[in-house]
Amino acid sequence: MSADLTKLLEPLELGALSAPNRVVFGPHETNLGRGRSISERHVAYYQRRAAGGAGVIVVEEASVHESDWPYERAPLASDCAEGWASVVEACEPHGTVVLAALGHAGGQGTSHWSQRELWAPSRVPEVDTREVPKWMDQADIEAVISGFAEAARSAVDAGCHGVEVNAGQHSLARQFLSGLTNQRDDQWGANRSLFLQRVLDAVRTAIGPDRVLALRLSCDELAPWAGITPEQAPSLAAELVVGDPAADGDRSTALVDLLTVVRGSIFSVGSTRPDGHEPEGFNVEVARAVADAVGEATAGRTAVAVQGSIVDPAMAASVLGDSEISAVEMTRAQIADAGLVGKLTGEPERIRPCVLCNQTCRVRDNRNPIVTCVVDPFSGHETTEQVGSLATRSPVDLMVIGGGPAGLEAARVAAERGHKVRLAESAETVGGQLRLLARQPGRHRFALFADWLEAECRRAGVDLRTGHRVSVGEAAEVPVVIIATGGSAGERDYDTTRSAVVLTPSDVLERVRPDGSVEGLPPGDVLVWDPIGGPTGVAVAELLASSDAVVHLATQDYIVGNELARAGDLAPANARLARAGVVMHRRRLLRKVRKNSVVLGDRFSENLEDLAVDWVVDAGHRLPDDALSGALVAATGHRPRSAGDCVAPRSVAEAVLEGRRRALELG
Repeated sequence: MSADLTKLLEPLELGALSAPNRVVFGPHETNLGRGRSISERHVAYYQRRAAGGAGVIVVEEASVHESDWPYERAPLASDCAEGWASVVEACEPHGTVVLAALGHAGGQGTSHWSQRELWAPSRVPEVDTREVPKWMDQADIEAVISGFAEAARSAVDAGCHGVEVNAGQHSLARQFLSGLTNQRDDQWGANRSLFLQRVLDAVRTAIGPDRVLALRLSCDELAPWAGITPEQAPSLAAELVVGDPAADGDRSTALVDLLTVVRGSIFSVGSTRPDGHEPEGFNVEVARAVADAVGEATAGRTAVAVQGSIVDPAMAASVLGDSEISAVEMTRAQIADAGLVGKLTGEPERIRPCVLCNQTCRVRDNRNPIVTCVVDPFSGHETTEQVGSLATRSPVDLMVIGGGPAGLEAARVAAERGHKVRLAESAETVGGQLRLLARQPGRHRFALFADWLEAECRRAGVDLRTGHRVSVGEAAEVPVVIIATGGSAGERDYDTTRSAVVLTPSDVLERVRPDGSVEGLPPGDVLVWDPIGGPTGVAVAELLASSDAVVHLATQDYIVGNELARAGDLAPANARLARAGVVMHRRRLLRKVRKNSVVLGDRFSENLEDLAVDWVVDAGHRLPDDALSGALVAATGHRPRSAGDCVAPRSVAEAVLEGRRRALELG
């Protein structure tokens, strides 16, 4: 084991209890509930992380009062006792400390499911829904405080080792703390900490001194004109974790056993758990300052954990090694690899890398998707999908054609199950679209996933053959074939003249150098045509904006990058484009491309306008590359197994999932 990683595996003292290590699996929305309870799907999800070595698991947040129903499957504490007990029972053999997250979304909720008013400290409209909440009166405040106490008592009675109170994102407690949302002139406004202090005191009384009381606290609301700032956070945190000795006499221990430092506010929801455009470990500095202040105030009795895009074990270990920070929350890293902690001993190179894309693990939206992971589609589906390592009783000789994510995953899983696998890739390297994705801004970690897939295939004994294009005759001679040949550029629905220059995003990304520069492109100004509104068009525009040319981006939508809302990157992406000087054309359709100009049409009026540009990047839809599949059907009369974009062009998540499923179907 690398000496650099040993710190992560040291026991973590949490009040009267001890966790087996310092790696935390934090609370997050999963949509795994049945109604508003903790379900059997939750149990399997958390059990897998406990078996993988997680030291602390914080179960998905439960609302402490019926006035709070922030998303359809949001747990309600009064419905969770049986589920909490099942989670604790499932995790107990592994020594994991299980905490129940408790909270109330306040004005950051919605009335979609409750069909009643939102509750908040002041009448500040919710940013996304624009709902104006009810100003909470004294009875409302007391009811929520009592709700926290009752929920905490229920959680520990169910066997939980303690609870975590949320004063971070989507939190009524943070809304009381912040001048952004607390504009009251009564006692709750004169002392903005009062509400949270009362909650913490009530919860500690409910759970007793021998259970863990944890606090998740926003220490930077990214709104310095009125919000909590990094400069204020150390003293605020120290005040909260010590508590008010007058409440129940002098304490020999701190009120709070574990403080987790997060960031974000109503104006910066995506900043709490951003994608790869934000630096990894962005909260470390403020967490260090908070840890110093809290350590001094409590004589080291309160552990401080840091959260914030820490997905690399080496970074996590270095944070613990050079500061007073006690623990590291690695939630997305353990969604990507449930066995991360176990692999730290002897096999750290086999940890499946999180790519920080947020594409399938960020699920708080009205589609109600189940939490899962681009690199591990088994995550979140532990009760429905098979584990890829199940050994086969009937091994076959298998050829996988195509070395992108679908082909590599199919080959990896098939080989691990005992099949004899060779993979043929026409390019000189494997990885396919993963290699090109990694050249986009903020998506460099996709290269790590490509490297991981290749290394795991080689470890499992896959015969990887690059620079080899498989003929129909060769494929027809193999007993079992999985085709994963990807996709190609789609048909153009606009006119082009002979002299027009139209490239694909792949044409651009293939020219990206290691330093991020792009070489060998046509000269002059450029239009990026993005009828999809996904990450690719935005990424290409960002890349090209680093040149001296004027970059235009046209979309048929009202908002540039419309689909980025699902990953939390919509507002940040538009801000990045604006800062880069990209000229954005909304509600436009591309009608014609000429040598030195294009014709754009208004989507609704069909008014036409000429735009002077020298060339175009078409970031439109792709089509499946199914030529080999069709030729094999014609030659043999049998349709081969297919996976990924050659079935229908979609995302990496579907490619990996289908590659795995094709391998599991064999034998």
